[in-house]
Amino acid sequence: MKILTNKWISNVLLWIMVIAVWQIGAVIYGPDVIPGPLATLKSAGELIADGSLLHYIGISFYRVFVGWVLGSSIAIPLGLLIGRVTIVRIFAEPFLNFIRFIPPIAFITLFLVWFGIGEQSKIALILYATLFIVIMNTLTGVLAVEEDKIRAARSLGASEWQILVHIVIPATVPYMFTGVRLAMGTSYMAIIGAEMIAANEGLGYLIWNSRLFFRTDWIFVGLISLGLIGFFTDRLVGLLGRKVLYRYGIVSSEPIRR
Repeated sequence: MKILTNKWISNVLLWIMVIAVWQIGAVIYGPDVIPGPLATLKSAGELIADGSLLHYIGISFYRVFVGWVLGSSIAIPLGLLIGRVTIVRIFAEPFLNFIRFIPPIAFITLFLVWFGIGEQSKIALILYATLFIVIMNTLTGVLAVEEDKIRAARSLGASEWQILVHIVIPATVPYMFTGVRLAMGTSYMAIIGAEMIAANEGLGYLIWNSRLFFRTDWIFVGLISLGLIGFFTDRLVGLLGRKVLYRYGIVSSEPIRR
């Protein structure tokens, strides 16, 4: 039991079980329905050899990264503004609570009409997928700041700008980080839908186009590639977040290694 509590050993055992179940499913249903791990690995090698897989990964990652960065860069200042200015919050909150329930995939057709079938429509979709998640998390963080701290700062002669920079933003950073991390996952879901409908490049295109040739092995390659780049991207964002949280004197759940 003590061995199983080791994080790395537990992860290895988990993935061995997943691969074993995957292989059993391939044996039961056949490679045309569920390609086995070796068949999927062989297909990945073929797609890597002709350069298409790495190209598609790069295209999808570029779209997600640009839209996510733009969306987060716009959303954080907006969240701070809405949270700090009462009159803005009164008008903005009903709109936010209405539009945030409309999934990004529902806007694909409109974005294609508005921005065309090029990169602009995909990036705009990712920006939308990011925007409201980060705004709502930032807004929640601003509203969670203790009023006593703000009153104490005002009594010491701090201006509204100084209160924002030295009290509100440091207290809101964990909420911002949570928002951008959640938005990253939503961005990957949105881009796959967009690439399936209106793209000739990207992992979504690979997954959708594979059905025409009944290449379920290529579909598995696309799904696994998507999971891997999402996993590593989330790890990088998490590492950055831990360093930012540490800078603001907030202890993360995972220690920072120097």
